[in-house]
Amino acid sequence: MPPKTLSMMSLMVALAALPGLAMADRPDHDQDRTWHGKPSHAYSQAVTVGPRPLFLVDDMADSPLKRRLASCENRPMRRSAFSIGHRGAALQFPEHTRESYIAAARMGAGIIECDVTFTKDKELVCRHAQNDLHTTTDILAIPELAAKCTKPFTPATLDADGKLITPASAECRTSDITLAEFKRLHGKMDGSNPRARTVAEYMAGTADFRTDLYSGPTSGTLMTHKESIALFKALGVKMTPELKSPAVTMPFDGFSQEAYAQKMIDEYKDAFVPARDVFAQSFNKADVLYWVAHEPRFGRQAVYLDDANTMADVPSAAELAQYKAEGINIWAPPIFALLSANAAGEIIPSQAAMDAKAAGLDMIAWTLERSGILADGNNGFYYQSFDSAVSREGDTMRVLDVLARKVGVLGVFSDWPATTTYYANCMGL
Repeated sequence: MPPKTLSMMSLMVALAALPGLAMADRPDHDQDRTWHGKPSHAYSQAVTVGPRPLFLVDDMADSPLKRRLASCENRPMRRSAFSIGHRGAALQFPEHTRESYIAAARMGAGIIECDVTFTKDKELVCRHAQNDLHTTTDILAIPELAAKCTKPFTPATLDADGKLITPASAECRTSDITLAEFKRLHGKMDGSNPRARTVAEYMAGTADFRTDLYSGPTSGTLMTHKESIALFKALGVKMTPELKSPAVTMPFDGFSQEAYAQKMIDEYKDAFVPARDVFAQSFNKADVLYWVAHEPRFGRQAVYLDDANTMADVPSAAELAQYKAEGINIWAPPIFALLSANAAGEIIPSQAAMDAKAAGLDMIAWTLERSGILADGNNGFYYQSFDSAVSREGDTMRVLDVLARKVGVLGVFSDWPATTTYYANCMGL
């Protein structure tokens, strides 16, 4: 073969190996190949679950489940779609930040959530609520942005004995500021101090079972929805965006609820994300039915989130069957709606879980690792229907086991995805 031909072939091989030129016939893979200057391959696909899952296993009462879970201690872990990063890894990292999302992926979350809301200039961003900037970011510490908040910071009033009369308050919305202003903020752990007399005191409200170690001035990077898509593609995870209910009256400056629901889906289509990799969510049934009707590829696995606060709010068998008849395939209630406890102190599937299965609905549960220390008792919202069967931290694994093997959920949202990842790997999900 002539020398020039050899040289040209060598050049072509070398060019094909360069980042950005590989798979040139697949533009969907070439889009967003970098994140803050990092090529997508710079994010390791290795999964590390750390000490917490085995801490929980060690804390379990002796049982066949404990012995099986303990036997997986040295098993390599893989990413699992059963493990869903709730707002990233919000137990320790500021929610809906780049750092929180990366931590969730490193713990093996196969699906990660961006809660979606919009700014004053109608750009989509990742926040749990449109009106939570005062508790999840440092906006109150930036005077020119704090001045734009719907309700400015008002200090607490205390009587002469220090008894709280009126709690400190504020309300800052993403719709109060532009996208450019939103990008000036940093995320912090969600929380506020109701007894605060100053902004600094108000912002120092992190729950005692969480930490501020990852909330420093160089972290807490806030994300637009588009940026979250690019990052999730680079991390190799599936995506579950939740269209949040607006705090403002809709339409907002001509932006209708339907346009909002469509814009969220359009940003996945624009980024060439396959519909099978997106689990769009909403507590608003009309949003889910909009996707079913207008975006059927995404609507097939759209998730109807249930806002039940007590067992009395959980839908009946007839209502669950109606969801399926309307084209909804996935029902996602809080954990308590899917579980109960029997007289022997065992955690068992609830009647609603059995009704949903009979209706042909798939299920996703929310949210694990969000209730503090279980041994304290009275574990609140997520455990209300079966709290009598929970007495120690290791019972977290019992909860997961019933959800997975007896209820048959597709996945479980967790504030610390290492736990759900470890369980899924050990049980072969």
